[in-house]
Amino acid sequence: MRGPMARSRPRRRGRHLSVAVTMAAVGLLVASCSSDTKSTATSGSTTTSAAPQAALLPIDTAALKGTVEAMAKDLMVPGVAVVLRTPKGDFTMTYGTSTLGATEPVTLDQHVRIGSNTKTMTGTVILQLVQEGKLGLDDPVSKYRPDVPNGDNITITQMLNMRSGLFNYSETLKLNQTLDTEPLKVWTEDELLALAYENPPYFPPGTGYHYSNTNTVLLGLIAEQLDAKPLARVFQDRLFTPLGMKNTVFPDNTSNVLPDPRSHGYVYGTNLETMGSPPAIPPDQQAAAKAGTLKPRDATDDNPSWTWAAGQGISTANDLVTWVQALAGGNLLNPDLQAKRLASGEPTDPTNPGGALYGLGIGKFGPLYGHSGELPGFNSFMGNDPENHVTLVVWANLAPSADGEGPATAIARTLIGKVYAPAAGEATTGDDEQHP
Repeated sequence: MRGPMARSRPRRRGRHLSVAVTMAAVGLLVASCSSDTKSTATSGSTTTSAAPQAALLPIDTAALKGTVEAMAKDLMVPGVAVVLRTPKGDFTMTYGTSTLGATEPVTLDQHVRIGSNTKTMTGTVILQLVQEGKLGLDDPVSKYRPDVPNGDNITITQMLNMRSGLFNYSETLKLNQTLDTEPLKVWTEDELLALAYENPPYFPPGTGYHYSNTNTVLLGLIAEQLDAKPLARVFQDRLFTPLGMKNTVFPDNTSNVLPDPRSHGYVYGTNLETMGSPPAIPPDQQAAAKAGTLKPRDATDDNPSWTWAAGQGISTANDLVTWVQALAGGNLLNPDLQAKRLASGEPTDPTNPGGALYGLGIGKFGPLYGHSGELPGFNSFMGNDPENHVTLVVWANLAPSADGEGPATAIARTLIGKVYAPAAGEATTGDDEQHP
């Protein structure tokens, strides 16, 4: 599952990981937005600090609508939903259809799979348990999960920061082959961890960054252990009910059905075909897709249990707005821990300190905090700038695109560049090097 961090593969502009590593896209998502925001954001033209009272551009509804439509058509996305809120105006639009080749339009209340955005929920619950004194950020994971290799030297913080070094099970050949041959398979957490533990770590704990779904699965198991209830109940009691998120669910592992109303989700190629960087289908297939002779596969009902605490969530555009505003705005943690979380971001790429940041289960791209997510068929982005009161949520029902792009993250990246005025001496850029 994609997300703002990516697996170990080279960091590709804003691309998510391969379909199989969709969750990792979160990091990538962040990377994609961060580099674009860096060139267009004001006051503090890097992603290393928020930009208090940044200069915001007026919302040009017609121009934004044209941008979304043009990008959706270019990426061959059946449907897109966008919610943008700023002090300079709001912009909400839906594009296309929820089912390929049909006429039912996209709506903001349709349920979609949110992939790695789920990680922010798992991370938030862990931090709530920290402030309740039920665990410590410096605790070794072995205190709760003695089965973790080298667990005595891996802390809760390192797992939240994607710096544990634990191998990402989503990058294994076995998982990707099975997702292609048995898309309805119900995965258990033990099966996922076993795949990870069969492989050596990327690096000693704390010495590097590598987006790994293994970290978040372990954190989900720890949350269940300490709260003495299933993770779905933990999320409902701690997050969804208090925030009034009536259209957000964490389904049972055996469930592969999206609640109604729902959007279908589509994907080009197989998990094995898109394990490269970028996760694009071969050039001849890309040409066939452009010509309309190759259609994407309907992945709506693929079982997402292989993502569990790292990406199994289901939500709507409006509920994601509620969630990301609470996530960045401080409604879920006490002020000290919230401040610590927002200040925890470290560069995901040490050679690019002005790029994407990640820390304590949340990404930062430009002045926005949030995450991205991707599962086969669905790509989404959510971001909130609490200083300047900007919120952006985008989802698309195709992921990845034929050329390996994350459609929602690409659209979000471009829209961000149209919200913030360029800093003094900077030229306004559109998408620049973000696209291949």
